[in-house]
Amino acid sequence: MELSDILKQEGWLELEEKVHRKSGMNASAFNREGIRIAGPIRNWANRLCPAIKAIDKGQSFICALAQMNMAALAEKSRQPVAEECDAGFLKITIPVFVQDKFIGSFSACGVLREGEEIDEFMISKTTGMEEDRIAELTKGIKAMPLAEAEELTTFMKEMVDSIVADFEKKHQ
Repeated sequence: MELSDILKQEGWLELEEKVHRKSGMNASAFNREGIRIAGPIRNWANRLCPAIKAIDKGQSFICALAQMNMAALAEKSRQPVAEECDAGFLKITIPVFVQDKFIGSFSACGVLREGEEIDEFMISKTTGMEEDRIAELTKGIKAMPLAEAEELTTFMKEMVDSIVADFEKKHQ
């Protein structure tokens, strides 16, 4: 069972767009192996995320690592997880279970928790990017209040739960 079995790629793209419109965050559906199933991100939350992902070490040691760790926590707890990646961005991960089997996750990231900061030093050490360049790319990054993050988490979970329920109802 794969994410594309319960919703086609176009459907996941539509959900990603909904989350982006609601929150400004990068949204993505990931399979069990942590691979984005709907192609490259089309709507970025900020200018720093694509710069981090464009560098192999940034993609591997910041983005992919955060996704794998948070998906594992969400799978184990069977609940949404909202934590910061090593760069300092808020990441919300919703586990996707069908008939009690974990098949992937739906995540959003790319904003700051209100009151938090980007870890420019860590990003520089991991990616090799100059801290001045990182500082320039952080300008205008949205900060999200806790209540808004909780509301978004609920919104994302309800969308995923609805997709799973529709699929399970059709395949009883």
